[in-house]
Amino acid sequence: MKLSVAIPESALSDDSLKIDKTRKISVLARACSIFKIETIYVYQDGDNKQDGSLLVMILKYLETPQFLRRRLFPKMNDLKFAGVLQPLKIPSHITPANSKNINRGDVREGIVVSIKGKRFVDVGINQLVQFFGKTSVGKRVTIQFKEGHPRFSVKEIDKSEVQEYWGYSVKERANLFSLLNEWKGNIIITSRKGKTAIKEQVSKYTKSDQATLIVFGSPEKGVHEILRGKMKNVQNAKILNFFPDQATQTVRLEEALLGTLAIINAQRTS
Repeated sequence: MKLSVAIPESALSDDSLKIDKTRKISVLARACSIFKIETIYVYQDGDNKQDGSLLVMILKYLETPQFLRRRLFPKMNDLKFAGVLQPLKIPSHITPANSKNINRGDVREGIVVSIKGKRFVDVGINQLVQFFGKTSVGKRVTIQFKEGHPRFSVKEIDKSEVQEYWGYSVKERANLFSLLNEWKGNIIITSRKGKTAIKEQVSKYTKSDQATLIVFGSPEKGVHEILRGKMKNVQNAKILNFFPDQATQTVRLEEALLGTLAIINAQRTS
């Protein structure tokens, strides 16, 4: 089962300080990584462009292996509180720095560099490896070792070719309705107005070969309010309530994300 999530630009609107917004993004990124989310879609839902920019930037920053961050992310105000971010520790981040531990078939993330007219890839082993792939200089690339230590040889591969979870991608969309219209697969819209998410309903998605998009609303508006009258035009969507009989007035996005994905994951692995 391939899972993606859609969250609004206004996801951070219930926090006023940038340090608190940064911490919240860290929780969102950790939740998505724990449950192997493929793509995080950030959709516009009003005048929240500053928060949306911060959300997208830090999500991308967290998904990037630590040794690549300084080259790919210059100093900027959006990363002022990067020190409070919790590391994801996903497989693409947990890689040996000792070149002697690199074996044939190992997969790494790297950055393409140019030295004296030749291209190399830096994969964090204190040794550059000659690179003949298509990715341009200064860009991030996924490579697989054709030969390990000491005669290193690599090839460029697509992230989808990696067998283990290799991180999420982050994509922006102009609005939620256009995202739902272009989505080819199943859609679960989370809402307290939906039917209770019972085992039989959830299992239909976990057993499906189609990708599933899970949609979340904002702190101020649910998905119904965001879509307004367009909800009836959304195809292949099921509206489910994963928090029936909730005692709190609202469920915060980070809580909804963790709770919803945990329920789906329990059905997926049972």
